[in-house]
Amino acid sequence: MMHNKVILGCGYLGQRLARQYQAQGETVTGVVRSPNSAGVLQAAGIPALQMDLDQPLDTLPPLAGCELFYFIPPPRGGTVEQRVERFLAALGNDQLPRRILYLSTTGVYGDCAGEWVDETRPVAPVAERAQRRWDGERRFRSWCREHGCELVILRVAGIYGPGKLPLARLRRGEPMVPEVEAPYTNRIHVDDLAQVCVAAMQHGGDGEIYNVSDGTPGNMTDYFNRVADWAGLPRPPLVPLAESADALSAGMRSYLQESRRLDSSKMRRELGVVLRYPDLASGLRGCAEAS
Repeated sequence: MMHNKVILGCGYLGQRLARQYQAQGETVTGVVRSPNSAGVLQAAGIPALQMDLDQPLDTLPPLAGCELFYFIPPPRGGTVEQRVERFLAALGNDQLPRRILYLSTTGVYGDCAGEWVDETRPVAPVAERAQRRWDGERRFRSWCREHGCELVILRVAGIYGPGKLPLARLRRGEPMVPEVEAPYTNRIHVDDLAQVCVAAMQHGGDGEIYNVSDGTPGNMTDYFNRVADWAGLPRPPLVPLAESADALSAGMRSYLQESRRLDSSKMRRELGVVLRYPDLASGLRGCAEAS
């Protein structure tokens, strides 16, 4: 049985997911914040609605019985996911989706000292951005339990793909730490993430959590080096971690303080996903073909 798909936050990932569903003859609505973003969706042939979760909500898109993808990013500051809070408070009993997929982050695990991490690992978010996502997870789980709505949570690694590579950073010559000091990082190609979202909405167990990555961790410096080599750009200059306070942004320093290797075998086993880009080399080849 087909159900209307509604994608809240229909941007880089959401547009790819919408096109995938449209190719299968499914009905999709993209919900975005601004008139400009709505125009982009309409130009791409994706029906668009507007909703701003930083403002009081007068109306919501039609959601009753739909399959809802929540891709809206959290606010920029604090530890409370106020956008999720505002959305759920406005969602009445006559607007209940059939099923919700919430896009979270692997950052909720915090620093794991390079250990392999599966979904049984206790959460320990440190960075505020991760604490906001964890707050969002808890709010959706509590609301769905209260209202009898199915929920699937994806904890997603770093997303890359065409148009989402650190080329501007490399062109600016921003430094990185030596590989021996760089933490483990995990990633997923955006097109693989889109197919994971389809599989999770269709096959994911109610209340289940799935780690989403290509299963081939690397380190952060190696990632920048390989993207630079692929793009024909200079590799980033290196500064020792102990001397990086003035050379690196606060955001980059916070990423360097966490290291984990993501076990995504549950995703493959339960969702039946076969990745098109199971490692960075194949993913970069895919980016070249797309461009």
